[in-house]
Amino acid sequence: MKARTATAALLPLLLLGTAGCATTGTPASGKAPDPKGSAGTPGRSAPAGSTGTPGPTGSGGAPAPKRAGSRLERSALEQGDLPGYQISANGKNPNAPDGQPQADRKACQPLADIMGDKPDPAAHETVNRGVGSQKQMGLAVSASVSSYAEPDAKALVARLKDAVAACSTGFTATVEKQSGAYREVKATDYKAAGDESVSWTTTASAEGVTAQVHLVVVRQGDTVVRLMALNVTGGRQAPQVPHEVTDKQLQKVRDAH
Repeated sequence: MKARTATAALLPLLLLGTAGCATTGTPASGKAPDPKGSAGTPGRSAPAGSTGTPGPTGSGGAPAPKRAGSRLERSALEQGDLPGYQISANGKNPNAPDGQPQADRKACQPLADIMGDKPDPAAHETVNRGVGSQKQMGLAVSASVSSYAEPDAKALVARLKDAVAACSTGFTATVEKQSGAYREVKATDYKAAGDESVSWTTTASAEGVTAQVHLVVVRQGDTVVRLMALNVTGGRQAPQVPHEVTDKQLQKVRDAH
């Protein structure tokens, strides 16, 4: 349990502040993750794209997301949407910093931004969810939906594709004086049903902890879906965002429109 918690907590730039075990939904601290900011407000992001490890509703784990009225909130995943997964309303690890990471290479800034509070500074609103797999030991996914002006959403995907190509040797990013290194940035072939998408893997290191991460960004009209997968057990198995998670998230975006 301690190893799982450390892997997530010591990779602050991922903002995957998993507080416990993805398979049980029980926070390592014995306290439920902070539910504040589970949905963004216009012009303001909810706290980072972190995965407070989801806990079952009413079980003392992370709080289940509440159904809300805005289009973006209706687009976000809810407990019960995905059999075999627990979904929480953004329980962020209190040790994870806030804000947008700053890359040491300008070409890599879009990749640093994607790890921050918003996928991109041009986002009008962001709603975050934590998704914990009950099928694959330790798999945690941070899922967010963000609203944009459609030209800005298109520009984001284009910038990410360019950055993945330019930053294959890696980069370093810093937020609130905490730094992390991202090595071996590699584009991946990942099929998603949106208007356009980009996917890549990287190996993240911070404070002596290393983890592989898989990221998928999909544009559906003026909405951008960001998904980040991390194996919080620290095992060698490379994480992948499950297609059923991506498909369900995109379906909810389409239905909300």
